Amino acid sequence: MVTLLGITVFPLLYEIRLAFSSWELTISAESEFVGLQNFSEILFKDKRFWSSMRVTATLLGIGVAVQLGLGTGLALLLNRLRSWRTPLVSLLLIPVMIAPVVAGFQFRMIYHDQFGPLNYLIELLTFGKWRGFAWIADPKVALTAVMLTDIWQWTPFLMLIVLAGLQSISPGLYEAARVDGATPWKSFWYITVPLLLPFVVIGILIRAMDCFKLFDIIYLVTGGGPGNVTETVSFYTYLQGFKFFSLGYTAAMAFVQLVVIIVIAQIFLRLLKQQRQGG
Repeated sequence: MVTLLGITVFPLLYEIRLAFSSWELTISAESEFVGLQNFSEILFKDKRFWSSMRVTATLLGIGVAVQLGLGTGLALLLNRLRSWRTPLVSLLLIPVMIAPVVAGFQFRMIYHDQFGPLNYLIELLTFGKWRGFAWIADPKVALTAVMLTDIWQWTPFLMLIVLAGLQSISPGLYEAARVDGATPWKSFWYITVPLLLPFVVIGILIRAMDCFKLFDIIYLVTGGGPGNVTETVSFYTYLQGFKFFSLGYTAAMAFVQLVVIIVIAQIFLRLLKQQRQGG
């Protein structure tokens, strides 16, 4: 209990206290209580914060949706296999086991405009008509490049969760539905989808929390640029704390993120509860 208090409760209470203070290490070594000033600045004046929130929301809304679609498709295919399922699952899980730092370096090399293999392959397929596109330097495609990196790494994670859900469904349910004359589509819609929903909700919730912590890939692939088009809220928080040394403002941003994550978690858990009660 003492260990848990030391590594969780105390830092949280200290962070909340710091969020109501102004502590600029470039100006003073002492903090000053300012009440709700930090929160007012974040919510009503800091356009860069809301820009980073939009980037995070885009990665969550579009990126996780693509991961869920691809992961569900792969899980459905793997669930039909019998002999090669285990080695294929192990092979597909390699991206998840790679550290985000390694994935960031890997995709930074892939997206390189002069020496990257992606431009080289596209040049081969277009017979030399396509040359050296700057994937991570173009504001129009930089966020898409980051999103593809995140999709590549975390699609197998959702695939594994959905596959576990599929294997937990009793085959007798499908046999009973087949006897009653249900088509494969109806069996999927009325049996598979409702029983998979709790697993999907948990997977999306975990990925939502990961999106709010997405830092490694942004730092290594784009550095938040060009400009701030790929700057997530966690990366902006890092800049405020470790570049501008505004500790009170950083703590307030972290607290706002915590509240947003709690609200998202409550929404998903309430949906899960309603689904169970309805079932």
